[in-house]
Amino acid sequence: MDEKIFDRIEKKYLITAKQKRKILKELKKHMKKDKYFKSDVFNIYFDTDNYDFIIKSIDHPTFKQKLRARSYDGYDKVFFELKTKMLGKDHNVGYKRRVLIAHKDYDDLVKGRASMLELAARKIEEGSDLQIAKEVDYFMQHFDLKPKILVYYDRESYVDDDGLRITFDENLKYRNKNLKFLKKTSDKAYFKSEKNIIMEIKAHGFLPLWLVDLLSAEHIYPERFSKIGKIYETIRKEK
Repeated sequence: MDEKIFDRIEKKYLITAKQKRKILKELKKHMKKDKYFKSDVFNIYFDTDNYDFIIKSIDHPTFKQKLRARSYDGYDKVFFELKTKMLGKDHNVGYKRRVLIAHKDYDDLVKGRASMLELAARKIEEGSDLQIAKEVDYFMQHFDLKPKILVYYDRESYVDDDGLRITFDENLKYRNKNLKFLKKTSDKAYFKSEKNIIMEIKAHGFLPLWLVDLLSAEHIYPERFSKIGKIYETIRKEK
């Protein structure tokens, strides 16, 4: 969890529990459990009061950006991530820059009592942290971004020695009020269909042949969709 900048190919798939079992059977021959194999992932997405960034994302533009705060259950830090994605014909290329702050400092940031630069400087690990912190501060201030939606899920992740990473996200839930990094019994389920698992493949190059053959044999194809976009559309209908 200590990397600060990423660039990679990203593909998302919606799969069933049965398909996941078949994938895992083959996957385990080629990959290993990640260092953080199982985790509860919490994401708070920032946007304008009019949800400008989410609305733009729904239209699948060739270029888009977003800011989110991510926390892992049991981990006392919060990652602020600036994500940039460029959509290609066959795959997406994503760039992610992130800076780490202490969990206890999160409220000070979102309530305007401290800047990201001030908080990142309290426990600096690399010089690049401060530059990314400045970018986050500018992004938040320029667009007047605020916490708008919380999404969380159970994640299972696998890696290989060539930079391939495959994750499975299940039991997705969300809310748009009282946005803290914790679960509530009133939170709403994201999926209502049999395809209720998000498999995401991230690689620094081409996918290995065994994986391409496996996906083809199971008729599993990448899909363009946004978790946060679907949630926004649901929230809008409820108003």
